[in-house]
Amino acid sequence: MKTTIGIFFGGRSTEHEISVISANQAMAAINHDKYNVVPVYITKQGKWYTGQALTDVKNYRDSKSLLSSCEEVYMRPVFGDYNLYTVKKKMFKSDVVATLDVAIPVLHGSNGEDGIFEGVLETIGLPYAGCNTLASANGMDKITMKMILAANDIPVVDYVWFTDKQWFGMRDELINKIEQRLGYPVIVKPANLGSSVGIGRAENRQQLLERVDDAQRYSARIIVEDMVENLQEINCSVLGDCDEYETSVLEEPIKSGEILSYTDKYMGGTKDNRGMHAAQKRIPADLPADETARIQHLAGETFRVLSCHGVSRVDMMIDAKSRNIYVNEINTIPGSLSFYLWEAAGIKFSELMERLVRLALKRKRDQGSKTVSYDANIFALGGGVKGVKGTKGIK
Repeated sequence: MKTTIGIFFGGRSTEHEISVISANQAMAAINHDKYNVVPVYITKQGKWYTGQALTDVKNYRDSKSLLSSCEEVYMRPVFGDYNLYTVKKKMFKSDVVATLDVAIPVLHGSNGEDGIFEGVLETIGLPYAGCNTLASANGMDKITMKMILAANDIPVVDYVWFTDKQWFGMRDELINKIEQRLGYPVIVKPANLGSSVGIGRAENRQQLLERVDDAQRYSARIIVEDMVENLQEINCSVLGDCDEYETSVLEEPIKSGEILSYTDKYMGGTKDNRGMHAAQKRIPADLPADETARIQHLAGETFRVLSCHGVSRVDMMIDAKSRNIYVNEINTIPGSLSFYLWEAAGIKFSELMERLVRLALKRKRDQGSKTVSYDANIFALGGGVKGVKGTKGIK
């Protein structure tokens, strides 16, 4: 029997459309002779739909027509229940639309790449590809990610972080801290978004105010980073788990301005063929052998210390003047799943998808060897609750 793969994509995220593109690429790459593919599209309002029309990216030009040809579904939060259920059950018919064997989340950004959706899958117990809840959350949040990397001697640029409420309550103090510690120019970012959304450069105090006001529209946590002025951006993908992984060839994205923008990343190529793979880039990046090896090592270490799983892309920065190398961020569900970097390394997209399935099932087997609960019932042990706060008076 074929293994049934649920591809989850879309979502309540500023990167919704990019997720649709990446998922359609992934679904087309899967070996359909070996696997059944069930698309599960999550709308911007959070509703779930399935249907074959979701596998053609051109259909998303008219979302109303698209959804009218699909079936609204849901999953029950019951451990071991891997069924997709229809919202509109027909009389005398089963409400099970499909039974999944494994899930591959292709949800970019918030409410998907940050551990929230992974937590849903872990509650159900459905094997899934990619980072778990903890690794996803740490990888998504630029502040906690940098804290963890710095604690493990992985180089990151200096930074100052704060919440939106702190910004409104102690703005002058934070501005002074930024100016004294970092100076200008700086880069201002929402802490938990990707795809360059809400990111901007500040050359002076007025621009800092404007950039922070923009960033806080997207996130409650803001990070201001020292800017590498002689910037060369390099990306490296990592595949496997934190105990056994391999690194890809390197790419150098070609940016149109001072920073790599949303347009640079995703609006290249044709109308129906967009995504990170269509962006302007050099593959492999033209770097000395020692720098290539150093970047691949740091990418692997980033993947390892964050306890990542599946396929990720680590974005690096080189100061072209000093040649210092810094880890910028990790994308735990990278755009286009970084398939183009693995194809350059000799791994076809179909093989990449197969590896993700195998990794998901292996992790599920490994988890099965761990103790998660005890059979003992303390309520049946007689006096087991004696002295427990709140039990007085219970009959």
